[in-house]
Amino acid sequence: MSDLLSRLRGHQPNRPSQTLTRIGLGTIMTFAGITHLTTAREEFQAQVPDWFPMNKDLVVLGSGVAEISLGVSMLALPGHRRLTGTALAAFYTLIFPGNIAQYAERTDAFGLDTDAKRLIRLFGQPLLIAGALWAAGIPEQRR
Repeated sequence: MSDLLSRLRGHQPNRPSQTLTRIGLGTIMTFAGITHLTTAREEFQAQVPDWFPMNKDLVVLGSGVAEISLGVSMLALPGHRRLTGTALAAFYTLIFPGNIAQYAERTDAFGLDTDAKRLIRLFGQPLLIAGALWAAGIPEQRR
């Protein structure tokens, strides 16, 4: 386990685009997390599928705290970008079924009020996952 953690903390040179991606995703996630807890709480509740076996408000609050934690980590811990970026990619992967459910169940939220808009959003999630991995330095640069 310690070998995995040391690899995730690996310090390899990063490109300016990786730094910008890390800062951008960190800023977006921190802002999104704050809105989970404040102004957009009801909109986020609408995105939690009815079949999900937890209280919608609890899910929104928990995911908001997770997003703030991940966002601040991306911003404040550049020396651990591999770990924080990988954690953010895992988070994006975990919430993807909710995006699929929003499309399949035709749930309106955040202006996603047509099938076309909800479908386009589905293609954005893999881009976020790729961005988080890029910010983490994955794939590794060849030396």
